[in-house]
Amino acid sequence: MSDCVIGERFFAMRERLSSVVRGIAALAAETRTDLGEHLTPADTGDGLDKPFTFIVCGEVNAGKSTLINGLFGHQLCPAGVLPLTDGVHRYRFGNPPGDHATAPHFEERCRPIGFLRNFNPIDTPGTDSANPERLNALESLWPAADLILFVFPASNPWGAATWDLIARMPPGMLDRAALVIQHADLKEPCDLNVILGHMADLARKRIGRVPPIFPVSAKLACEAKRSGPAVADRLSASGYPALEAHISNAVCQTPGRRETLETWRGRAAKALRLLEDRIEDQNRDINSHHHFIAEIEREIEDIREQFVSRLPRHLANVAEAFENEALWVSRQLHRRLRASTSILRLFTSDRTGPQMESAFVNRLQQTIEAVAEKDGVEVARVCADHWEKLGQRVESAMNTRLDSAVPLADTLAAARKRFVRCLGFAASQGIGNLRVRTRLDRELRKRNAALRSFVITALVLTIAGAACGALDVPWLPPVFCALAAVFLTGSVLVAWITRRSITRDFRQRLRDTCGTFASALHNDYEDALRAVFRDYAASLDNLRTHLAREKLAIEPRLTRWQQLFLTLKAIEQEL
Repeated sequence: MSDCVIGERFFAMRERLSSVVRGIAALAAETRTDLGEHLTPADTGDGLDKPFTFIVCGEVNAGKSTLINGLFGHQLCPAGVLPLTDGVHRYRFGNPPGDHATAPHFEERCRPIGFLRNFNPIDTPGTDSANPERLNALESLWPAADLILFVFPASNPWGAATWDLIARMPPGMLDRAALVIQHADLKEPCDLNVILGHMADLARKRIGRVPPIFPVSAKLACEAKRSGPAVADRLSASGYPALEAHISNAVCQTPGRRETLETWRGRAAKALRLLEDRIEDQNRDINSHHHFIAEIEREIEDIREQFVSRLPRHLANVAEAFENEALWVSRQLHRRLRASTSILRLFTSDRTGPQMESAFVNRLQQTIEAVAEKDGVEVARVCADHWEKLGQRVESAMNTRLDSAVPLADTLAAARKRFVRCLGFAASQGIGNLRVRTRLDRELRKRNAALRSFVITALVLTIAGAACGALDVPWLPPVFCALAAVFLTGSVLVAWITRRSITRDFRQRLRDTCGTFASALHNDYEDALRAVFRDYAASLDNLRTHLAREKLAIEPRLTRWQQLFLTLKAIEQEL
């Protein structure tokens, strides 16, 4: 059996407390909590996690190494008939294993064995063979020892060298001493009683008190513990249960050990309170950050409203541009409706209406896009200035940098182009929705029909006159030619009259639709502007993501804090 159960309850509680300390340290690192001097996990190795140290002393072949092996059920110390311990050997946990001389006559022996995390046994050379330097090295270890076992062979329990060593112990160290009679299985019970009586009398004479005395058989203990589950009767016969109970009591009940646990529990409790305050502060910070981001979004909305509030002035300029372009296209229509060109177009396809509308749309769209381009540049500049000032505020309020997945300049450039394109398209659609061309086409069709009737009549009369001339009719050709001239003159008069009325009506209709166009453009302008600022506000997504991560991290941190708190409370109850 390789697992040691000596002081199991104490070490289990200590491990739980160590786990709480490590958990608090990890949570403090996550939450960036300064624990100050309340909790220093690096000190647990020399404080809370400090192994239980006990020294085993005795004469050569007293069974010191075998005693240690029997306690832990593990072949830790070399043991044999001949002396195998020539110096002070401290066994401790270490991987990879190795032996390291740290001082004259002193050696650290590292072994990857579990119980060495909790126990550091120190094996010593025989007291009757050790030179003064080795004895001095041994005595220097006493203050750090939790327990000192003096081993006597049952065959010679009054070895002078060991008793002399006991007599030199400072009075304050005697409480940590215990006497062990090895090879007790070689003696009869009555003989053991006599030996125990003699050792008690000798202890009173040499040190004035009787330390605990335990007759044991390390051989029987090793055999019992190596048989799988310990054989109860053999282990009981070895005398080890009483010795292990004494060691466990020394582990669990030593005031210094319990004080250490209580000290670390108190420090952990104070650290937990600091953590609780920190988590509550972070929770408040998250709520504050939510308000901060909402405030930024309101600022962006206010900036957008400032641009919207300027819209009436822009629409006045748009109306003026609309009227200017209406006047220009009316002049173009007036020029196109001249009598000669109108009569010539009777014999070709007349696309006056579509051409006038296209020319008006193109010029007005260019004008609106120029206004939108100017506004877009100004909006981008204002957003860039706001972003630059916002960086310092974000770093101060949220302790994070204001970054964007896409560079802000690229975002604003794309938003500006889309803004211009949307308003240009809105201008084009707005003219189409006014249906100005519908009435123009109808009037032009009437005009062309009238012109066509006059021109066709004039042509027919001219042909008739020519036919009469060919037939040598003396007076009909002049009559027909005169009538043809009258109808041709009539067509010119119709073209001239309708030209003025159609142009005037077309210009007036355009002016009448200016208000409707401006109203429609107002809504489109607001929508396009809202899209620009929506893209700008989307640049804050990294802040929102950062805040979401912080919020998600709070809940598990609080759960871990509660678990640590409950575990610490349970430890407090046990203490």
